[in-house]
Amino acid sequence: MSLTNGDTKERLKVVVLYGGDSPEHEVSRTSALHAVKSIDLRRYETHLVAIDKSGLWYEFKRDLSSQDQSKLNQPLPIEGHQINPIEYLSAFNSMKLIVFPILHGPNGEDGTIQGLLELFDITYVGSGVLSSALCMDKIKCKELLYAHNIPQTKWVSLHKSSITNLKEHSIGIDGDLFVKPANMGSSIGISKVTDRKNIKKALLEAAKYDEWIIVEEAIHGREIEVAILEDGEPMASLPGEITPGADFYDYEDKYEDGATLQIPAPLTDDEILKVQDLAKKVFKLLNCRGL
Repeated sequence: MSLTNGDTKERLKVVVLYGGDSPEHEVSRTSALHAVKSIDLRRYETHLVAIDKSGLWYEFKRDLSSQDQSKLNQPLPIEGHQINPIEYLSAFNSMKLIVFPILHGPNGEDGTIQGLLELFDITYVGSGVLSSALCMDKIKCKELLYAHNIPQTKWVSLHKSSITNLKEHSIGIDGDLFVKPANMGSSIGISKVTDRKNIKKALLEAAKYDEWIIVEEAIHGREIEVAILEDGEPMASLPGEITPGADFYDYEDKYEDGATLQIPAPLTDDEILKVQDLAKKVFKLLNCRGL
């Protein structure tokens, strides 16, 4: 085995998996760069595996060197020699290995990759098959949280087949609306509807990305976020507050510096505890693990 930085100890192999065939492909490549830049190569033998937009796998870097690490730029490239994922994973299942799936959207965050890794008995970072699928599907997630009295905005779901005959005022929710694909992230396919004449246009946009659509009451409040880490018992970070640069926290705000972020969020001690407790409760209900 090759070694870097003069290390003489066997290092744990880490495979960083990124890209993917979802509309969030570019986001995944950017996220993976931040993770790879932070890896301590003295402790981890790092392999970079890319998935292109058609679903083909490539081994971009085998045993990343510190020189390679310093030269990486945004976003991580999709290149290298093509590999068969089944053969590649089969060769690893008896080794000390962990996969870091930094994939966004369908076929990445929805339990599919997680299930593949479990079939090969490969350890990976993040939540398992069930919780990944639940967290990805906004409808099923909301139904579960509703059953446990977790507060949320008014919402309805509908299938794309019902769009054609839908009446402008038949949604049953007053005021402004958000229309979203049920299984998508990064604010892709989301529209804010302030005029009911535009509801069908918004529904058709969401239907480009999923057959199921969710319509939510728009809440004009503050965007508060909190991170969770879990190693036995979940731990909540201090909350942060996002101030969108646009009408809502859209794709450009998330990934092109349109929004401003304040950490910690200006909240009272009481409010901080409430946010943290609620985040940990939801984390447990959805059976999440790791982060």
